[in-house]
Amino acid sequence: MSTRPSVLTWRGGDARQSGALSQRARAVLADPQGFGNYMTYRDAYRILGWDPSEIYRDGRIALDREEWADLGWLANHIGPSPKALSAMRAAVDERTVGPYSPDLSHDLRDLFAEKLFGRERGDDFEVIGTEGAQAGVGYSALACLDPGDEVIVTDPGYFHFVPALRLAGAEPVWVNLDADSGWRLDPERVGQAVTDRTKMVVVCDPINPFGTVQTRDELVRLLELSAAHGIVLLSDTTHAQHRINREVKHHHLSSLAAEVPGSMVLATSGLAHGFGMAGARLGALAGPPDLIRAALQVKIAAVRLNTSAIAHAGAAAALNDDEWLERGEAVIRRNLDALCAIATPVVRPDYGFSCVVDVGRLGVTAQELTVALCARKVAIYPGDGLGESGALDTIRINISDPRPQALERLAEVWDEAIKEAASGIYRDGVREFFLGADTERANRLARLLDTRPIGTAATT
Repeated sequence: MSTRPSVLTWRGGDARQSGALSQRARAVLADPQGFGNYMTYRDAYRILGWDPSEIYRDGRIALDREEWADLGWLANHIGPSPKALSAMRAAVDERTVGPYSPDLSHDLRDLFAEKLFGRERGDDFEVIGTEGAQAGVGYSALACLDPGDEVIVTDPGYFHFVPALRLAGAEPVWVNLDADSGWRLDPERVGQAVTDRTKMVVVCDPINPFGTVQTRDELVRLLELSAAHGIVLLSDTTHAQHRINREVKHHHLSSLAAEVPGSMVLATSGLAHGFGMAGARLGALAGPPDLIRAALQVKIAAVRLNTSAIAHAGAAAALNDDEWLERGEAVIRRNLDALCAIATPVVRPDYGFSCVVDVGRLGVTAQELTVALCARKVAIYPGDGLGESGALDTIRINISDPRPQALERLAEVWDEAIKEAASGIYRDGVREFFLGADTERANRLARLLDTRPIGTAATT
């Protein structure tokens, strides 16, 4: 068995200096939300003086949950439906493994349209398969964006949106999320950010990291902006399966688009988060046929047509297993209650299984707390990967583990880790990480860190 470490542990010279690279590759490598440029518990491991290859052995990219309380990596720890696994096992034969598989069967297109996007396929709405929701983001960007185009995104927000947009040559324009907006994308703020270069608005709903959900009125107003300005709304609904707050209902932007003539929505979702099938690498991209056909051509040019026929079988079973989703919702609600008893304030999610905790008021930075918790084998994500707002003061927590041990471990070490982080023992290591990333924002965060007195609560 190989002992070579995972790609997640790679470090080396600055690839941005290579003359062989395109400007787009350089932009991705330099982006603050590009891989390796935001702090994670992998970097905390190094700050502790440990060898990251010890936790990511033989190419593994996930922590061993027998050893760790993994509250950081946003994988669905509830796991796949047993019915999905049975269907995939039954599908393994020479007909599914040997030949190239279809993109999606017609029946699965219909099922994805209904279950993931809340709309029937027709002359004005079509669905293609993708390698997860993230691939749908990438194909949409490459199909719709040109160098110099602007894309409105949220701050904070999911950290793989902006690098995908930069790969297409576009420039992000950030709209802040805060308590005043209910931690949702405010259509008025979006309207104020629109210019003659705006080509796309990313609407992640429910939003990663907060799990909050846009209201129907907000979505209609965004659709009206799309129609008025010729803007594509890229709708990511990958966290829309688990309903945590029974008082809130998620509305599918792609379904509402039928009510606003002239609006344009590309919607992407997948099986990773809602259905615990990240390894199946199957998702879907849906929208107006002319845009979808262009995205399909981009996909064919990049990676061919196909998605796994074995994953198709699992997807059909998973999307019809409502009982498994309900069991997952019960797990997440239980874990959310447990987290709220440990840490405050928590932004309570409406859907999904991620939430945000403000730790700045506790006299620690998110990064120093990440290191202190890592030392106790508890993994979290600090806020700098999610954006500028709350970069030093917020952490994202995954509350999907069906075993109570993960939250019990956090409860056991929380006060001790806060005290250690507040001591300043990890301040130099965090500063060096930011300076080593060598991006404009990382250098700014390093300077901001130096203005934060050790053990003092944030004032904002």
